[in-house]
Amino acid sequence: MSKKIKWGIISTGNISGKFAEALAILPEAELVAVASRTKESADAFAKKYNIPRAYGTYRELANDSDIDVVYIGTPHTFHLENSVMLMRKGKSVLCEKAFTINASEAREMVRVARGEDVFLMEAMIPRHVPLLKKVIQWIRDGRIGEVRMVKASRCARGIFPTGARQLNPYLGGGSLLDVGVYVISFAMQIIGKPPIDSVGFSHIGEVGSDEQGVAILKYDKGEIADLSFALRTNAVDEAYILGTDGYIKVHELFAVPTKATLVIDKKEVDVIEEPIIGNALNYEAEEVMRCMKAGLKESPLMPLDESILIMEIMDKIREPWGLVYSNDKKK
Repeated sequence: MSKKIKWGIISTGNISGKFAEALAILPEAELVAVASRTKESADAFAKKYNIPRAYGTYRELANDSDIDVVYIGTPHTFHLENSVMLMRKGKSVLCEKAFTINASEAREMVRVARGEDVFLMEAMIPRHVPLLKKVIQWIRDGRIGEVRMVKASRCARGIFPTGARQLNPYLGGGSLLDVGVYVISFAMQIIGKPPIDSVGFSHIGEVGSDEQGVAILKYDKGEIADLSFALRTNAVDEAYILGTDGYIKVHELFAVPTKATLVIDKKEVDVIEEPIIGNALNYEAEEVMRCMKAGLKESPLMPLDESILIMEIMDKIREPWGLVYSNDKKK
C-alpha cells in the first residue's frame, strides 16, 4: 500500500460531499475518484471537490486498480449490492449506516468481506468520537458503579419533499434505519453485549415509512436501554448512562457530542469538553486507515458481528409494525 491511502466515493449526495470534505483534512488520505449514476453528476462533484477522476457508473470505479478503499454513500437498499461489487474487486469498504436493509443482507456482506479477505466497516460516527471514548473510560473506571440503564434520543424535525430518501420506503427510508440505528448502536457500545429481548413501537406515516418510534432493549442482568428516534419530531438529542452510583449525561447532539457531565448524588462532579475536529466523518476515515495500515480486516471499535446484531435487533423491532422493505422480499 502506498504512503497515502487512496479513496473513492460512490454516490454524490449530501453525505458524500461531507465525506469528501472530511478526507480533505486528513494528510494520509487522497481522494482520487468518484462515481455516480450519471457522468454529469460525477463530473460536477469531482469539480467541486477537486477529484481527479469521475465515473458515470459504479462498476467503472470498482475496476479502478488505483483505489484502496471506497466510501459508500448510496441509499440503504443498495449497500449490499455496491459493497459486494467493490469487495469482489479487492477494495476495502466503509459503508454508510444503516449497514444494510436487514440482517440477512448484513450477514451476506460480512461473509463476502471475510471470503475476499478485505476490510469492511459500518460508518457509525459515535464509535470514533474522542469524547465518547473518554465517557467509556469513566464507565470502565467505575465512576458511576454498575451500568443499569441507557436512555438515548435521536430525533430531528425534517421537512422532506415528496420522494425524498429519508422517508421513501422503497429506499429504506424511515426513522429506524436513518436515526434509530444511532441509539441502538449507542446502547450496544455502552452496555457491550447483546440484549436478550427487544420490543418497539412506531408511527407509520402516510407514505408508508416509520416517522418515529421507540425501542426497549433488555439485557441478561436486568439492564435496560430506553431509546427513541424520529424524523419529523423536534426533540432534544441527548443520552444518559445511569448507574448504581451516579449517571453520565452526554449533551446534545449525543451522536457527535462535545460535552459530557458526571453526576453523583445529584451533584455535578466532573465535566468533559472535547471539540469536534472537522465534520466528524474524518474520525471514521481515520479508523479505517489505522486498521488498514495495521493489517486488520475489521475495526475493534465497530466489529462486523455487532453490525449484524444491530440489524437483527432492528428486524425484530419492526416486524410487529408490518414494516417490510422491498429488499426483504429478496431473502
